[in-house]
Amino acid sequence: MTPCTPDDVIAALPDDTARAWFDAARTDAARAATPPPIPSKVPAWELRFAAAGRHCGHDNADAVRTVLLAEARAGVETLTRLYQQGSAAERRAVLQALPALVDGPHALHLVEDALRTNDTSLVRAAVGPYAATHLDPHAWRHAVLKCLFTGVPVDAIASLPQRASGDSELARMLTDYAAERSAAGRDVPDDLGHVLTLTGEEPKER
Repeated sequence: MTPCTPDDVIAALPDDTARAWFDAARTDAARAATPPPIPSKVPAWELRFAAAGRHCGHDNADAVRTVLLAEARAGVETLTRLYQQGSAAERRAVLQALPALVDGPHALHLVEDALRTNDTSLVRAAVGPYAATHLDPHAWRHAVLKCLFTGVPVDAIASLPQRASGDSELARMLTDYAAERSAAGRDVPDDLGHVLTLTGEEPKER
């Protein structure tokens, strides 16, 4: 898990140049939280959001971007624009920031979009705490199947034990999926049996 507090990010940055850039980026983002009467076309912090990997290292980019989103108090409109216009890495950061920035289901369209892709990094980010809280049962079950289909480890699914417990419909879907895989001569993901057990059903011997 990437660090998300400013102090943790600073400690992870490779050198003083990256730290100075990050400090300036945070300042720009904080200013955006109280925008001027006539905003510029593209706020400076959004340009820095896009450039985070180049200046702070790709291993730190998710955490840097998440901090900038928090400092700017980015709302759903801004998050949607950054997601739609961004690279996969930028989209991932937006998804990771949702629990801290959006109260209610108003950003579910971003989660739903990520779950329609086959980019495993986006799928993994999409099934975090925001999805666990706000996805309805039908959509959440399909998110679980999406993880199994794309090979995303199910331990990435936030609140999986709580939401899977007693879910007979999820158990049925998992059983059907396993049967389809077996009939096609394909391996059944090991994680499927784990999730099926969480529903209260016992996996059948394969």
